[in-house]
Amino acid sequence: MINVIGQMLSKYKTTSVEEEKNAIKEVIQDVVLSGLAKAGFFDEAAFYGGTALRIFHGLQRFSEDLDFSLLQPDMEYDLSKYFPVLSKELDSWGINFTVEEKQKAITTYEQSAFVKGNTREHLMKFYPKSVNKVPYNEVIKIKFEVDTNPPSGFKCEFKPLLLPTPCKVRLFDMNSLFAGKIHAILCRGWARTKGRDLYDYLFFLSSNTQVNLINLKEKLVDSSFIQKDFNLTIPTLTSFLEKKFKTIDYKQAKDDVRPFIKDTDSLDLWDSDFFISATHQFLS
Repeated sequence: MINVIGQMLSKYKTTSVEEEKNAIKEVIQDVVLSGLAKAGFFDEAAFYGGTALRIFHGLQRFSEDLDFSLLQPDMEYDLSKYFPVLSKELDSWGINFTVEEKQKAITTYEQSAFVKGNTREHLMKFYPKSVNKVPYNEVIKIKFEVDTNPPSGFKCEFKPLLLPTPCKVRLFDMNSLFAGKIHAILCRGWARTKGRDLYDYLFFLSSNTQVNLINLKEKLVDSSFIQKDFNLTIPTLTSFLEKKFKTIDYKQAKDDVRPFIKDTDSLDLWDSDFFISATHQFLS
């Protein structure tokens, strides 16, 4: 089984220990998706977010987390029922990772867990020359989270995942993924805008993706950004984005995304005029 994981890692042209660790994380993400698919997880949930974009649509940036949404709200949902299956799947590939629920100080609609394993142990298996470059107690950690009360209006599709074993993964379609990204830009609860959101936004624009306005409106209403009776259209959305792009600290945004991409030269273009112009030209 280690040979299959080695095959998956062989596609990565790593030049640093950080890139090696990211490669291991990305392969573990595929193993987790495969395990969840085998367990029937995608009968009741769908994959979304930056990692979904990378795996199934070719986004050229590293994404740390696995984000999922239930198809229907379920306040009694129990994510931990999948932990034994995931643990068995990881063990079957010779990967010594544990699955642990994330304990939260406050109750939210999101249920979270971590897949964790010792960094040195797994570098020894796959990148032995780098094993002495990290501390003994360093941990590779991948968070996966399920929204148990998602806003309505999203649409889904199934995509094949071939390795480590062939399976089908249900994920939001591109228009709904775009709605989620725009919602994050407008409403994410951070002190500063995440450059990763802006990078993904340009990816959607360059792919000529149409935004799912129905789902986006539900998300914006859920976040109290607009009222239920607000008429959300492309012109009104463009106005919201234009206002947002004028307030962003682009240096901070560039610093945020730089460690996650290889083509950093493209960041030189980033300023309010660039994002506003791209929005007017390509948002539909």
